[in-house]
Amino acid sequence: MFHIFQCQPLRLITQNSLSSMCLKLMLSRPVTFAQIWKSWFSSHSLLGKKNIILMGPPGAGKTTVGRIVGQKLDCPVIDIDDDVLETTWNMSVSEKLQDVGYEEFLEEEGKALLKFSASGSVISLSGSNPMHAAGMQHMKKNGIVVYLDVPTTVIMSRLKSKEMDRIAGLSPGISLKDILQFRKQFYKRWFDIRVLCGGDIAAEVVAEKVLDAVKRYQDSELETFISTRSHRSGRSTEEDSHKLYFSDVVTQGLALDGGLFVPERGLPKFTAEEWQGLIEATYIERAQVILERCIHPDDIPASKLAEIIETAYGENFSCSKIAPVRHLAGNQFLLELFHGPTASFKDLALQLVPHLFAYCIPRSCNYLILVATSGDTGSAVLDGFSRLHDTDKQRIALLNFFPEDGVSPIQKSQMIGCQKENAWSVGVKSDFDFCQTAIKQIFTNSDFTGFLTVEYGTALAAANSINWARLLPQIVYHASAYLDLVQQGIISFGSPVDICIPTGNFGNILAAFYAKMMGIPIRKCICASNENNVLTDFIRTGVYDLRGRKLISTFSPAVDILKSSNLERYLHLIANEDGQLVTKLFDQLEKQGHFQLRKDLLGKLQQDLVAGWCSDEDCLAAIHSVYSTTGYILDTHTAVAKVVADRLQDRTCPIIISSTAHYSKFAPAILRALRIAEINQNPLSQLHLLSSYSALPPIHWGLLETLKKTGNGNHQVCAADMTALMSHIETLIQNHFM
Repeated sequence: MFHIFQCQPLRLITQNSLSSMCLKLMLSRPVTFAQIWKSWFSSHSLLGKKNIILMGPPGAGKTTVGRIVGQKLDCPVIDIDDDVLETTWNMSVSEKLQDVGYEEFLEEEGKALLKFSASGSVISLSGSNPMHAAGMQHMKKNGIVVYLDVPTTVIMSRLKSKEMDRIAGLSPGISLKDILQFRKQFYKRWFDIRVLCGGDIAAEVVAEKVLDAVKRYQDSELETFISTRSHRSGRSTEEDSHKLYFSDVVTQGLALDGGLFVPERGLPKFTAEEWQGLIEATYIERAQVILERCIHPDDIPASKLAEIIETAYGENFSCSKIAPVRHLAGNQFLLELFHGPTASFKDLALQLVPHLFAYCIPRSCNYLILVATSGDTGSAVLDGFSRLHDTDKQRIALLNFFPEDGVSPIQKSQMIGCQKENAWSVGVKSDFDFCQTAIKQIFTNSDFTGFLTVEYGTALAAANSINWARLLPQIVYHASAYLDLVQQGIISFGSPVDICIPTGNFGNILAAFYAKMMGIPIRKCICASNENNVLTDFIRTGVYDLRGRKLISTFSPAVDILKSSNLERYLHLIANEDGQLVTKLFDQLEKQGHFQLRKDLLGKLQQDLVAGWCSDEDCLAAIHSVYSTTGYILDTHTAVAKVVADRLQDRTCPIIISSTAHYSKFAPAILRALRIAEINQNPLSQLHLLSSYSALPPIHWGLLETLKKTGNGNHQVCAADMTALMSHIETLIQNHFM
């Protein structure tokens, strides 16, 4: 049963009118959610005068589902094949197809659509209607197009026992599968809402999913964001003044109270059938389905989101699978996340986020993106924002701060080489924790940010993993890795896996946990630390203690971190969104250098997470051992995860190790692990030496090209001083925007 007072007002419905209707229904009899929909729409002409338009391949169940939806809403139901085409032509669809042939049939279908009009109805399109552009444009003007997305294998099975003479394009030499694959591009072009339909799902269930999807489409109020430090008993001033949506949090980055943004109602959940429908999908297709559920179409319409995803992943990755899963040994599998242009897992997010950001920000203001990096983020974010369209580069610039002496030589060369006309790097004479803390303080310095806005018309934004948009693409690759194991026959859907991730700022492992929440059967998330093992101690004891700790420089610099920002999002989640508690914990960490979890929260944490750490010595030994036995070279961070996985896994299920970077980014450490006595200090020479090993995977293409171009490129260096950093920010704004 649906509790009526949880009902949120539709954007086109006044809150008072809906509440009045709901109250009357409550007083008269128990009501279901579908009854509320029927009562509302029967008296208010279905979304004003708009139609629900069902689209999908032949065999998707459009006609049956349309009738059920229409019955629930007590509104007219129109089947284009039966009620429009056959009436217009005065013959059956199959007769028309035989009479005029495929090409002319599509044109005649389109002409019939152009003459058709209806309002307040449920309309079931033919499978080939979407192939006529003018006809679909006409239909969309007065309707919400709902795509019934059924896996091709399911459609093939359904159509085996049916007559196939009504399927346009079917002929000798052209298979049904080819036709279905070809048509997908047209379905993706026109839909407003996607409804995933598995193999055995009943039409009644699909109809309910259509109603839920339409409700979501019409009501973005359901998908607002809050700060991890907001108080449930009394919303923050920021939340009182206006609600925040995806486009707001992408633009703003960090909440004004210093917390991190999270979705107020949590993440969407997929059914097992919906996940199984993605097993045969490509990475890009999986990304679109998952991100559509996480980003409301009011923020980014499905068609624009598809365009952004295709731009991000279409040509910028050296592997067509984007993030392939490779068997390493025994029950261990590597999730290779280094096939992007800058050779690290950061590319999976940062080829996408700049385009999301450019779409979401208002056109009336310039934006400067501030980034702190421990290594890999720097080159990835520089590369990503430099790929924006020229018009976007004029209003979006980026400033990347990194520890001058805290990254590998090749990482530094990358960050220098990836500088472009709208993207620059600044080395800071300190560590990553200082860089990250400084950026947070700059964001919450209202005097400084206000000055930049008034004086220069420029706002600040963040592209670190503190930005919510950074986490969503990471959820995609963890989900995709599991589906790949199912697709390869390693496991069946529902079988558990463990995931082991080299962890510093907690974003990557948090994304894996989010994938678990959304329905991926992940058993344990294993947190792998290097000698900066504050997270390992915390997960084991519940005490986060920075007192007396100094950052140690290791061979795995991307996880040389003591303050893990995204841990705040996880603690907010397990504390039942108690922002007051989160505020208390992180205030105590900031002021006293430590905090301790309650026992009940520690118990929850240890149900989700286990942790271990690895020394530099063990890291290098693992690289040597794996290469000796398999011919595969791990990077230093992946080696950390491999060592921890070996120690902590119980071998009762597969374990996916996140391979977060290509080994050639850390050539000196790799050469040392391979027992090379003399190591040339020139990064390019180091890569050439590594390439002589003919190991797997081969030397990274993009990294080699970047180093060839870099030479002795310049970058700015500044002291570990807030005033100096703010001065760099103001100077960049003056030079780029003024």
